[in-house]
Amino acid sequence: MTRKSDPRTTRRAVDPGELPDFAPVPRRCNRHDGWTPARQRGFIEALADTGSVEAAARAVDMSTEGAYHLRRQPGAEAFRAAWAAALDLGVQRVEDVAMDRALNGTEEPVYSYGKLIGTRIKRNDGLLMFILRNRAPERFATGGGARRLNAVDRQTLERHKKQWRKEWEAEQGFVSAADVRASIDRKIEDIRRRIERERPQRRAVLSDEALAAFAHFCSLRDRDLAAHGADARLAAMVEVTLDTPTTHFDPPAVPALPGPSQEEEAPPQHPPEGYSYGKPKPAPPPKTRWTIKDDSFEP
Repeated sequence: MTRKSDPRTTRRAVDPGELPDFAPVPRRCNRHDGWTPARQRGFIEALADTGSVEAAARAVDMSTEGAYHLRRQPGAEAFRAAWAAALDLGVQRVEDVAMDRALNGTEEPVYSYGKLIGTRIKRNDGLLMFILRNRAPERFATGGGARRLNAVDRQTLERHKKQWRKEWEAEQGFVSAADVRASIDRKIEDIRRRIERERPQRRAVLSDEALAAFAHFCSLRDRDLAAHGADARLAAMVEVTLDTPTTHFDPPAVPALPGPSQEEEAPPQHPPEGYSYGKPKPAPPPKTRWTIKDDSFEP
């Protein structure tokens, strides 16, 4: 089966000066529907235009497998070099297309209830940041650097971090764990001293009868705790002070349930005066029944 024509589609031509001149791969049999020199050059041009091997092979009406097979043949060194150069040009075009899409967005259809009602422009911020990181890595690279740090750079960075940490601690005034514990102990001691100073004032307000009642309560409480074998957690729950309100041990108030709502009964509705229900419907006529009976029959 032979091809009728070369179905290469119309595409943007690459400047011939941009593509390297190469010697076509020699073939044993120069078939008109095979990898002719013209078809090899057309493949390289299409590869530079699209950056896709499959699209370039389709442009010259050849298969992708055939293109890779031709690349592996003896004497294809120049063809392989032209292939690599064309891919570089193709990648540049892909970058240009990606940049255009990142800046101007892409048009996508808008449907409503299964019907096309218009289009809208969709922009891809992720694509834009990807291009910026590759075009200007010193400004937009992830992590603040143009590239990942190697082992030497990481060690240098760690050394600088330690030095910066020491300088910051010297400026802020470094506080050790012992200093923190000492500060906590001082605050606790201040609270204890304040309570001791207030003790005479509390004692002066309460009468001997109130103090005796409180002491009696504490003794009864300790007796009940011992009878129940209460642990430290339960004992802490019933711990009281002079400031404890008298309702501390009262059971929680149970909220009263709302009473049933009694809706007012609506008065009976009577038909208005002079209303007529109409004449009653007449009774249907009796149905005619037919029977078959032989009076002369004798079993």
